[in-house]
Order: sequence, then C-alpha cells, then structure tokens
Amino acid sequence: MLRNSHLFLILFSIMVVLCCSDRDHLVNSQAEFILQPADLHSYEGNLDHAGLISAWDEQAFTRGERIYRTQCFQCHGDENQPGSLPNARKFWADSFKSGNNPYAMYQTLTRGLGQMPPQVNLVPRQKYDVIHFLRERFIRPSHPQSYFELTSTWLNALPGGDQTGPEAQPYHPWREMDYGNWLIHCYEIADKNDPPKTISGGRAPLANEDYREVNFAYKGIAMRLDSGAGGIANGNSFAIFDHDLLRFAGAWTGHGFIDWEDILLDDQHNVYPRTYGDLQAENPITPGWADPGTGTFGDPRIIGKDGRPFGPLPRAWAHYKGFYEVQNHIIIKYSVDQATVHEYYEVDTVSNQPVFIRTLNVSENRRPLKMRILPQQFPVKVISRNATLSIEDGYHILNIPANVTSSAKILFSNNENDLSELEISPEIDDLTELISGTTKETLPIVTSPIIPIKGKSAFDVDIFTLPLENPWKSRLRPTGIDFINGGKDALVCTIDGEVWKVIDIARPSGPVSWQRIATGLFQPLGIKYYDQQIYVGCRDQIVRLHDLNGDEKIDFYESFNSDHQVTEHFHEFAMGLQVDDEGNFYYAKSGRHARTSLVPQHGTLIKVSADGINSTIIANGFRAANGVCLNPDGSFFVTDQEGYWNPMNRINRVMPGGFYGNMWGYGAPVDSSDHAMEMPLCWIDMKYDRSPAELLWVESEKWAPLNGGLLSLSYGYGKIFSVLSQKIDHTFQGGIIELPLPQFPTGLIRGRFNHLDGQLYVCGMSAWATNQMLQTGGLYRVRYNSDKDLHFPIKVEFSDKYAKIYFTNPLDEKSALDKNNYQFNTWQLKRSRKYGSDRYDEKSLPIEEIRISSDGKILTLSIPDLEPTWIYEFIYNLNSKEMSPVSGALQGTIFELSPLDI
Repeated sequence: MLRNSHLFLILFSIMVVLCCSDRDHLVNSQAEFILQPADLHSYEGNLDHAGLISAWDEQAFTRGERIYRTQCFQCHGDENQPGSLPNARKFWADSFKSGNNPYAMYQTLTRGLGQMPPQVNLVPRQKYDVIHFLRERFIRPSHPQSYFELTSTWLNALPGGDQTGPEAQPYHPWREMDYGNWLIHCYEIADKNDPPKTISGGRAPLANEDYREVNFAYKGIAMRLDSGAGGIANGNSFAIFDHDLLRFAGAWTGHGFIDWEDILLDDQHNVYPRTYGDLQAENPITPGWADPGTGTFGDPRIIGKDGRPFGPLPRAWAHYKGFYEVQNHIIIKYSVDQATVHEYYEVDTVSNQPVFIRTLNVSENRRPLKMRILPQQFPVKVISRNATLSIEDGYHILNIPANVTSSAKILFSNNENDLSELEISPEIDDLTELISGTTKETLPIVTSPIIPIKGKSAFDVDIFTLPLENPWKSRLRPTGIDFINGGKDALVCTIDGEVWKVIDIARPSGPVSWQRIATGLFQPLGIKYYDQQIYVGCRDQIVRLHDLNGDEKIDFYESFNSDHQVTEHFHEFAMGLQVDDEGNFYYAKSGRHARTSLVPQHGTLIKVSADGINSTIIANGFRAANGVCLNPDGSFFVTDQEGYWNPMNRINRVMPGGFYGNMWGYGAPVDSSDHAMEMPLCWIDMKYDRSPAELLWVESEKWAPLNGGLLSLSYGYGKIFSVLSQKIDHTFQGGIIELPLPQFPTGLIRGRFNHLDGQLYVCGMSAWATNQMLQTGGLYRVRYNSDKDLHFPIKVEFSDKYAKIYFTNPLDEKSALDKNNYQFNTWQLKRSRKYGSDRYDEKSLPIEEIRISSDGKILTLSIPDLEPTWIYEFIYNLNSKEMSPVSGALQGTIFELSPLDI
C-alpha cells in the first residue's frame, strides 16, 4: 500500500477525481480514468508490459487467485456467489468498458475507472497476475467472446520499457500493528488442525450455518500472556475471556495469534477470525458462573433464529464491569450476584510446556457461588482461600461459600505432569493492590503537520496529516471525533480499536501532537465526550474511559453498557454515538449482509438510558445504518445503504416505532409492500452518493449562510452534502446538493463542529464499499470563508406546478431566465428482495417559465408535468451576478406537492 502522504496531498489539492484522456490505441478512448499518468509512479512509464504478460504461468495464476480472493471477491463475487456489489463487473458475463485486452485491464486497475478505485496497493506484477487469473478462471470458460487472444504482433505493439516494477512485498498491516497486549473481537476458539470454517455460499439470503457446536467468544477479550514487544499480534501464549458469559473461553500457544480473516482486518468478506495455534484448553459456550439463586448453569439468554443464545447474562446474575490496564496486562472486573470479582491471567512453563494461571479475588456475597473452571478432561490445580474444588456434571467447579471473601489461583494445562512439576508460590495476589499501585507513564507523542488547501469556492480545507510513522505501526483509520478542553484538543477513535488525543487541533497551522491513550477496543465507530467523561461506541459495548493517575493513558476501560447482541457476522456494525440533553445515548446497529436477521437488535436504532442500565430499540428495518443524528423535535436522521429490500440509498427521518424497509431485519412486518414501511426523507441515487454516512447539524455562526442547516457525509465518494427538506402537512421530503469542495481522499464517516473556532472537523477511512482509496484514513477541517460568496441553494419548495429554489447570493438574471441552463429529470424505483433497483419511467420534464426575484436570490420554475416521484434530479448551469459560474445538481424525492401555487 502506498503510504506516501505527498502523493495523497497532491492528488487532493488538484481536486481528484480527474478524468483522463486515453493513453494510446490499446485502450478505449471513451474510458474516463480517475488518475492521470502524471499521478502514477515513475516506473509506470517504463514498464515491460510484454515481458510481464509473457511471464504468465501457473504460479502467476495462483498468485492472482490469492489477490482476487482477498481484494476483489468481496465486491465481484463469482458465478455461484454474488459479490457485495451486484452492479460490480461480472467477469464471466459482462463486457469491459476500457477494453478486454490485458493492457487495457491493467490501465483500469492502475488508474481506476467509474466505481472501480485505483489499486494503489498492487505492484505491476500483481496486477498482471490477477488479470491472468480473471482471463483463465472466468473469461475464457464462461465469456469467450470477451477473451482476448494474445499474438506476437499485439505484444510487440505494447509500450516498451525495461522495468517490471518493484517486487511485491508482504502487505499485512493488520498483523504488523501493535494493538497492545489485548484485543476485543469475536473469535472462534479452535486448534490449528481443526477442519476449515463452514461458511454458506449461494444466492441471498444465504442460509444460516449450523454453528451450535462452534465455540465462539462473541465478545472475546483476547490477551497476550507472554512478554515481549509488538503487542498481541506478536505473542506466543494467549487466553480469551468472554464478557457475555463471564467465562474463560480458551487458551492457546503458537506464533500468529489468529488467522486475521475479517472484513476490517485482512479485508475478507463474509468470514470471522479464528484462533491460530495449539489449543491448550477451552470451555464450551456456557455461563462461567452458576445462577446464584438456583446454583445451575442453564443458559437463560435470548435465542436467535438459528437456535443459538446471544447477548449478556441477566444483570442480576452476573455483569461485566470492564478491565484495568496494569503494566501492559489487564485485570478483568465483573459482578456475580452481589460479589465483585477481579481476575488476572498469566502463563508459566514446565519442560517448555505452557501452564496457565488464573487468579481470582472475590468479595463477600450473601449466597454461595459456583464457577465452572474447565471440563473434567483438562488437568486443574487450585490454590485457594475460602474456596474448594469439586467435580460436577463433567466440570471442575470452584465452590465459594456465602458470607466470605475468597481468592484462588487456578492452574491448568493439557498435561497433568506439568501441573505437578510446576513450583509456584502459595501466595495469591491481591489484584486491587496491583490496580491501585499503577505508576504514571510518559506517553509517546508523535507529530504531524497541518496542510492548508486554499479553495476556489467559499470553503477552505485543512488536512491533518496522520502520523503513520508511529511506534505501533497503527493504520490510523479514524471513525469518530469529539472535542475536549474547550475545543483546544480532540479525541479520535479508529476502527482498529484505538483512541487518540490530538493536541492543539484548533491551531490554524503548524504541527499537531498525537497521543495514543487507549487501545484494544472492538471496532469503535463513534466517540462522545459528555459530562467530562469519554464514551466510545464499540461493537460489543459502550466503553467509558478513565485515566486514574493523571498521565493521559487510560487505566480503566469501564463497560458503561454491554447489552449489545453480537454474532460472528461481519456486517453488524454498531454505528455512531450521540447523547441527548437528558444523558441518554444512541447508536445504530446494522443488519447482516445478504442474510436475514438473527437477533432483535439487527437493523435497529438503539437508546441507552443515562445510567447505562437499559437498552431500548427505538426503530427497526435498517440494513446498514451508518450513524445517527439527533433532531431538535425528538426525531432522528439515520442513513441507509442500497441493497436487498433497499432500492437505493436513503436518508431516513426516524420516529420511534417506525419500520424503515429492510424485510430481512428483525421485526419486519408480514406485509412487504411500500405502504408498510416509513418512506425516507429522500432516496439518494448511486450517481450522487454510493454510501451515505452520518448526518449532522450546522451549529456555527462562522458558517452563517448554512448555520442551522443539515449536512450529510459521504463514505462512498468522500463528499459533503447539504440536505434540504420541505414539510407539507405531516409529510417530510427533501434532497441533497454537494458542497463545492474537492473530493476527500478517504470516505467520510463522522464529523462535528468545534465551538472554539466554529469550523467543521470530519474524519474517515477507506475499506469496503468506498471509491476513495487513496489513503487508509483521514482527518480534515472544513472552514467557511466569509470573504467569498457561496452562491448555493439553501431551500427548495415544490407545489402543483412549480419548483422554488432559494440561493445564498444573487444570480445573473440573463442566465437564470434561460431554459437551456436547466434540466429537470425524474425516475421511479422498485423496492424488492433484489439488490437495488433499475431506473423506471425516466422523464425529462420541460420547464415552461422561469421567474427570478427582485434580489436575484429566488428562482421560480414553472414545470407543468411536475408530480410526486421517487427520484428527481435538478441540474443548473448559471452565472452569479458577478458573472462567475454557478452550477450544481439537486437530487431528492417528492412525495407530495403543496396545493398552493408558489
């Protein structure tokens, strides 16, 4: 992967995406490439294309197959299993836009075309390897009319050169990153010799696998137990604690940690990570502690549609509280009945064989407690105070009587001789003393410059270059931002589990300092600083972070709420984190991709009470709701993505109790008609936004023309849109229009206004389902420049015959009254179980008359054929009063027309 920030800044500052002219006769002259030749590596102009192609062999095919599997399959799929983007090129059936010869295909991979981003992480040989695979695996057998036969004449006509490009380097940033000595995720507990994973294929909805006997730790806290640099990814001895069931889930040894198969780790689709190495011990999926009222271990949790239990144990039974970080290891805290439990894991060796040590401190409880240690076949030794060991129903049981404080040191291995030979102190650590004895640390600080980009419009952009050269090899893929210290500093979370403090973020120029203050969290996708405390929205919980000794580093990762129902499915992201005036928190939980739901939280908007005790589903029927926006009237804005039962992307104005269209979400009605769902504020065509993210209100007088307005961030195209809405009786309808900004080099996910400087800060990343792949992550400041006129629509109204558009600044009357400067197009969509929708009943509506207000700011268009439509597109190319170009496209939805003429 290219990590050259100078290339990214150049591409950004010249406002990509650029349309390129054709290089030569070997490529379709109509192909509109994203990158120009000048944007590419210098070696691209001196490549021996003929030599690279002539070197194709079985090894090249195998290498290409590996690349296709990890980087292409997720979108394109194959003949038997559709990709995640059904409109992506089907190599076994579709023709090629830029040409079907290998050189033309190479240009598409190198320069990007349409929704296909440039593959900047591949060297020339890798690109030709995957082209070879495509030709022989798909095109020759299934679409022979598109198979280009190689001839010596054609090879000799290729551009000449004497280079083959750099050698391919192993690109495993997920494996190289130092996550710290713990990482929360969903893991399958397995041995390296276990059979391959069973994952359903075929057409959507994919069938549920029978995973009832698969040992998943859905909320697994994986811990590295041996010492050494590099964090958990570089360890050799590991244990997992499942904080849903408060059980020890498994321990294993061997270099590698896990297989890294996950959409946000190695980019693989429809899969989950599995432990990698020699499994030393494991517990099945069962409560770690008996019900204090009955002394039994029956699982009381909700049962998913596939027969598996999910979610945490009842709070009165047992409840996860969080963990403390002590000298790069963690002490886990939870309650059982009224008792508080702390536990800690270590590893020792006997004759080079591992012996695992689990230390527990249990406070006094009014009733006796029982804990399942391990199944009986695993050797166990216990050193305890006020606790005894027994065998019950095939398990080693730790028994703790009522009304005593107890502690235990539990030793286990897969070999009984190891336990008998190990010399170990009879003393049991007081874990609370370890917690209170943490010493201050000096956190490393890395710096990076702010690069200001002076815009041609009324907006300027500052790029906060990310400190990619950092001690942890962090990938720095930001997914949330909020401000502390009055806006002077910021908190940024990343999808890889970190929280960074960005110091002096409001400064206009110069370097800013970054400190990594927390790590090891489960896919954070939102962060909120509220009431002087830091909250992070993760897939398994909302975490409240505490610095106990004033050194900035987080010492206690408190679980504020862990009601989240987590399965192994990759697509069920917990998106966004917002708080209302009463302290209640909100986030959106996505549904499963290409599958029906399993648990009640799939495809929902969720409210968490201010005390963190209760979670309530507010609305359902979402597919991939990327964040949540709170509205002053008590409603919400939640975006959703095109897909099955979603004919197009949508911005939803959400009210409690509403169903928003995804029939594969939990709690969908029997009636699949459009009347049974709430319509969105507007449908968003893929032309304008491939993947909308979170909305936010403009709360800044510095943005005066747009202050009080609504913005929508685009993950798919790296853009920012203004959202314009109209209310007619009880109906809300609206549309979007792109702010005059260059496309950002990453997808945008979250944004907030900083009240210190009044400007907008946005962050994002590049992974699956975005065109913006030039950087892995980005952080930006968007400044409104009041010295320049905006010339931008801020309001639109539709009546029976008219459209009325309000602009921020006066327009040139002559250009405004010229009908040739406008297009008004409409089309319909069809919602079904099909992925997305074609366009139906496309029309171009004639404009009969145009009026302009005396101040030049309001256009009134007479459109006699105007009627409700799923999609409208209003394109204008005008001049300002000062004769500068004013152009744009307003795209939205009309449900109703006002009965009054405008």
